[in-house]
Formats: sequence, structure tokens, C-alpha cells
Amino acid sequence: MNIQVLPEHKLSSVAPLKQCNVEKKEVELILVKDQNGVQYTSSSIIPTPTSGHCAGPTRPEDDRETWGKKIDFLLSVIGFAVDLANVWRFPYLCYKNGGGAFLIPYILFLVIAGMPLFYMELALGQYNREGAATIWKICPIFKGVGYTVILIALYVGFYYNVIIAWSLYYLFSSMTRELPWLKCGNSWNSLNCTDPKSINGSILGNGTSYAKYKITPAAEYYERGVLHLHESRGIQDLGLPRWELTLCLVVVVFILYFSLWKGVKSSGKVVYITATMPYVVLFVLLIRGITLPGAMKGIRAYLHIDFKRNSKNCFSFLPYNKFDNNCYRDALLTSTVNCVTSFFSGFAIFSVLGYMAYKHGVDIEDVATEGAGLVFIIYPEAISTLPGSTFWAIVFFIMLLTLGIDSSMGGMEAVITGLTDDFKILKRNRKLFTFATAFGTFLIALLCITNGGIYVLTLFDKYAAGTSILFAVLIEAIGVSWFYGVDRFSEDIEKMMGFKPGLYWRLCWKFVSPAFLLFVVIASTLTSSVLKYDEYVFPHWSNVVGWGVAMSSMLFVPCYAIYKFLSVSGTFKERIAYCITPEHEHHLVAEGNVRQFKVRVHFCAF
Repeated sequence: MNIQVLPEHKLSSVAPLKQCNVEKKEVELILVKDQNGVQYTSSSIIPTPTSGHCAGPTRPEDDRETWGKKIDFLLSVIGFAVDLANVWRFPYLCYKNGGGAFLIPYILFLVIAGMPLFYMELALGQYNREGAATIWKICPIFKGVGYTVILIALYVGFYYNVIIAWSLYYLFSSMTRELPWLKCGNSWNSLNCTDPKSINGSILGNGTSYAKYKITPAAEYYERGVLHLHESRGIQDLGLPRWELTLCLVVVVFILYFSLWKGVKSSGKVVYITATMPYVVLFVLLIRGITLPGAMKGIRAYLHIDFKRNSKNCFSFLPYNKFDNNCYRDALLTSTVNCVTSFFSGFAIFSVLGYMAYKHGVDIEDVATEGAGLVFIIYPEAISTLPGSTFWAIVFFIMLLTLGIDSSMGGMEAVITGLTDDFKILKRNRKLFTFATAFGTFLIALLCITNGGIYVLTLFDKYAAGTSILFAVLIEAIGVSWFYGVDRFSEDIEKMMGFKPGLYWRLCWKFVSPAFLLFVVIASTLTSSVLKYDEYVFPHWSNVVGWGVAMSSMLFVPCYAIYKFLSVSGTFKERIAYCITPEHEHHLVAEGNVRQFKVRVHFCAF
């Protein structure tokens, strides 16, 4: 007989009990511990778990809805993973950091960190079927990580919806015979506005790149016609929200609300459009782009290998899958699609940038840029010079709109699911809470659509989800691999899919990925630069506010750990054991001054 007695405060969470090859029975003893010692009260035989393990928690089936079809889930995850950064950031980073040479470290980091951690995310969500906070019943002291992720997703929603609102505004503005950013002479143009046809390499010979030349019709339309940036003196002078952008923001918030108010049953249908449309549009834009003069020059610059210049991941719990879904295959597929999409979008972007360089007689580096400057200035200007420019503009901004909505839906779903799983009153009133969340993000986002709103957006973009999300993922990897245990986590995956993760995945989870993340967190903190928007340097206090935003989410990790430790009575070791033990192994029932423990005795009977 192999007997193992596990008092509630001294349970091990590192390795599960070994499987027996014979018939297994389980006896549950109810012991009462008071000030005079331990007294036996009763015992009962518990049915043998169907899994064939001598021990392990039975998973009570909850009433959580699941995806209607497998494709609903895949499209939702792909839509969340593939966002605006795939179009407006990756191609430029690839070009700036050595072209084809950049793909070597990119793929390396994807293999040693991106894929393993994404696999971990999907497996955790699928096995436990919980939100970002309550999933830490596997190791309660790390529940603060869940709140960190939720708050980061909320912060991102504050400004990400504004970018979608800009896309919607441009979409509406494109529905004219002549695009409004084609020529000077409009009410928003300055006296210095210059016709792009007169701008060439000789004019830009003073070291100013075309991408930074802010007096073109397209640049002035974005900064003066849409943002009204010229009416602000800096982040300290925001002004009132622009009513046109406010209306667009209202439309975006309502789209998000009605996409999410019924959970995955509604959002799972929306992604059929929002996740597939960008690929259709990218392909159409690529075909059009490669037919333009100078396109091949842009593509060659994009792929040019320069080792001298060579110096994302999706983290959201989606606990709506069926228990036996193959999340391993999903992780590989989604990560690969994300990587390929980023690389593919570069061809569509740089074929047009090559055309712009050819048109103005400048080098690619003079027109290459990233972020809003690429998708709201350079690319729209290129489109405005093409035959059928209205059609191409509408198609392009529909792509931006669907890319943004997809990712925003994923982020807001992480917030809603994380909090409704933790607070049952919110779950009973999901529709009302979804509306409150959407409305709350709308109110904060109003700061980003004022005259100086771009400064607020830049601050959020730099600090809200930079170092903080890397820190959260680092602590998550440590919590799962070192406290819950890689062995136990591997057995959870085996219960779902019938096989354990290979040695490579277990090594990445326990050693490689945490070490890589620790290095990146330290490097991103030490190399943080002063906040800037073009030539405008933010005042010192705004950097302090930015770090306050970043720390406000990260502090949930240590604060909740301290709270959890102090909320438990007992010796120091008992408290630690309680905090790192999975909740399904907590059998403490407090009853006044008497503490009752359920102690399981496992044995294999011959």
C-alpha cells in the first residue's frame, strides 16, 4: 500500500502523483484540527477518476459557452494576433534592421519565445476554461498577473479604438470623386502647403526625408484637417474633443459592443468578415502595387540583406474551446500565420513606397516610415495619384478598419471575460458590464481626439503595453513552469490531447523563454528613451506619468501576492504552501476557531 497524506497547507504543486498500473481506489478522510491536536471524524470511498490517474482534480463542467465551430476560434485568434502592427510596424522594422537579415533573429525569437508562450496561453485557457485572473487558481499567489493583463488590455483599448476611429474617418472622407488630401487650397491647409509634384530630391537635399516633410497635402490633411494638431502647443494644451472624430469613435464603440455583448456566439460570427477581409485587401493591394513603376526597387530594398544594420506575441486567454481541442496545432498555425502575414504585408507596403521614391526621385529611406505616418500620410498620398484612387482608398481603409476592430475585440473580450469570471455579479449582468466597459473606454479615449490628443495617444502607446506586458508574460511563465510545474502542466495537456508536450517545449517553458523575457524586460527598461513625437519633446512630467501608467499594471503582481500571503493564517511555511498550491487541493473549511482539513489517502490495491 502506498499512502500519501497531504494536509491542506503542505500540498506539493510541483509534480503530480504517479500513475499506477493496477486498480486504484481513493479514501477521503475528514480530519478536524483544533488547539488540542488532530482528531479523526469520518471517512468515505471516492469513485476512481476516469482518467486513470491515482490523483488529480476532477473538472466540474461549467456552463461556459463554446465556439460554434472550430473555424470561429481560429479566425478569432488569428484576428487578435494579426493587427495594425503587422502592416504599419513590421515591414519598416524589417527594412530598417537589415531587410532579409532581420528575419533570422525574428524567426529565432518566434521559435524560442513566441510559439512556446502562445502554446502555453492556449493550453492554459483551454484546460482551465477561466479568464485571465481566475485561471490562477492553479497557483493563487500569481493572480495579480491576471489583473495586470486585464488592466493592460484596458489601457490599450483607450487609444487603439482612436486609431480605428481615424480609419473610419478616412474611410468616410474617401467617398468622394477627388480625395481631400490630393491638393492644397483647402480650409485646413497652411500657406506653406506644397504640391507633391514639385518636391524632389534636390529640394530634400538639406537632410529632411520626404516622410518627415510635413507641408504636403496628405501630411497637412492628417495633422491639420483630422487631428488639428496645429491648434495645440503640447500635451499640456489638449483642448476639446473634435466632434467629427467623436462621432466616429461612437460608431467604433457600438460596433465593439454589439460584437461582444453575447460573448463568443456573436463575436465568432463577426470575425468571418474582420479576420478574412485584410487578407483579401492585402492581396489586391499587392497586385496593384507591383504594377507601379519603381515597385521592384521598393521590394528589393525590403528584402536586401544587410547584416551590419541588423542589430509580438498574442497573450489573451480564450477559454471557450472544447476540452479535447488540439491547441498545439492551433498555436503553431496561428503563430505561423502571424509571421507570414507580417512578411507578406511588407511586399504590399514597399511596392508602393518604391513607387513613391520613384515619383519624387528620392531613395527608399526618404519615404520609408512606420506607424500613423505610413498608413495615414505616405500610403494615402500614393493612392491619391493612382487611377481609380477613390476605390483604392476605400479598400485600404476598410482593411485598416477590420484589422483594428478584430484586435480591439480580442482585447476587450480579455477584460470582460477576466472580470466576469472573477466577479459573478458581473457575469450575471454581462450585457450591462460589456456596455459599461465599452463606454468607459470611450470616455478615456476622448482625451486622444482633442487637438493635442496625438500626444496622449503617443504616451499610451509607449508606456501602456511595452515593458509592462513583457513583465506580465515573464511572471506568467515563471508561475506556470516553476510553481505550478512543467510536469503537472504537461499532464494537463495530455489529458486534453492524449500526448505530452515534447522535451523542446518543456525546456523552453522552464528555461529558455523566461531567460529571454528577463533579458528583454531589463533591456527595454535600461534603453528607454525620452518620449518624442516628431520634433516635439515631451516635458519631463509626462514621462513620469507614462511610467506611472506602466507601473500601475505591473504593481498588481507584488501587491496581490502580499495580500494573498497576509490573508492566510498559519506559520510562514504554511502560508507559502497555501499560496502556491492549486485551489482544487485546498480543503480548508474555516469554522470559527476550528479548522477542518480534508486529507486524501491514495493507495493502489492488488
